[in-house]
Amino acid sequence: MLRTVITGSGCFVPENIKSNRDFTVHDFYGEDHKKINQPPDVITQKFQDITGIEERRYADHHMTASDLGFLASAKAIESSGIDPETLDQIIFAHNYGDVMPHSIQTDAVPALASRVKQKLGIQNPSCVAYDILFGCPGWLQGVIHSDAFFRAGIARKILVIGGETLSRVIDPYDRDSMIFSDGAGATVLEHKDVKEDRGILSVAVQSHCNEEAGYIDFGKSYFPHSDPRVRYIKMKGRKVYEYAMKNVPAAMKQCIDDAGVSIDQVKKIFIHQANEKMDEGIIKVLYKLYGIKDIPSDIMPMNIHKFGNSSVATVPTLYDQVVRGQMPGHSLNAGDVVVFASVGAGMNINAACYRMP
Repeated sequence: MLRTVITGSGCFVPENIKSNRDFTVHDFYGEDHKKINQPPDVITQKFQDITGIEERRYADHHMTASDLGFLASAKAIESSGIDPETLDQIIFAHNYGDVMPHSIQTDAVPALASRVKQKLGIQNPSCVAYDILFGCPGWLQGVIHSDAFFRAGIARKILVIGGETLSRVIDPYDRDSMIFSDGAGATVLEHKDVKEDRGILSVAVQSHCNEEAGYIDFGKSYFPHSDPRVRYIKMKGRKVYEYAMKNVPAAMKQCIDDAGVSIDQVKKIFIHQANEKMDEGIIKVLYKLYGIKDIPSDIMPMNIHKFGNSSVATVPTLYDQVVRGQMPGHSLNAGDVVVFASVGAGMNINAACYRMP
């Protein structure tokens, strides 16, 4: 039985810590470009109470998203034990390309995947390198793409990367800027013969692109005297929350049901680290769909408190930390069923049900 399995993982978490206290010197403005008449320390405390984020990581000034992706990829390749020359594809999921500090331009030509291939020193021309844009669910969408390529007989080994430097595209006058961070995660996927029903069991993907397409986009700074030519990531937080509560649990349930497993067989749920309260709410609704009130206390590992929301990097980073034993109270063994899920700009949702090999 040929199945898509994760044979290696790696992540890179920048060392530079930006705490909530660092934001207490900021003046914050609303979408109406009017100053918010609350002390910054009150704003940051309310922010922490809602999101759970205490601090986040920013990349060194000389490093770009492709640099972070390369470092995560090197670890993933090492843990997989493969020869990188045998990779058929490199897929890099991101949203803004390589952005240098204090720049108003994103750089995505050549593709970030091409840059990683160059940094890895891979000479094989049959190793195809390309990027995908799918919002925060990008890494998982790369995994889903890989599974499809494997089933079609097009590839047997693929490196999937999620990397971003959101600190380069945030509006310092926007409260939502405190959510975002930098990082990268990577996985090596292989199409392997497994004796039991292991690997990817099922997937689910949805895109809602009517009104929802404007929930996360690029826009002018909230500061009334800002340069209108410079644009930043903007998010309608309440709209995103309501959208996620309504749509993500249903997509996850569809994925679990299609896999032919029961919810009580799921050992871990690796969900995009967007907002602690939102993620907890999604899990509650998911279990409610199954008529279950008592949710296992260790079902959902989280690192958002210290790492913030690094977009495409959150899920692979979280997975890598668990399999490497870096998250106390969380572990995985052969045969364990896990669910990956994410939601983000598009608006896009995806999920994958996976049994550990």
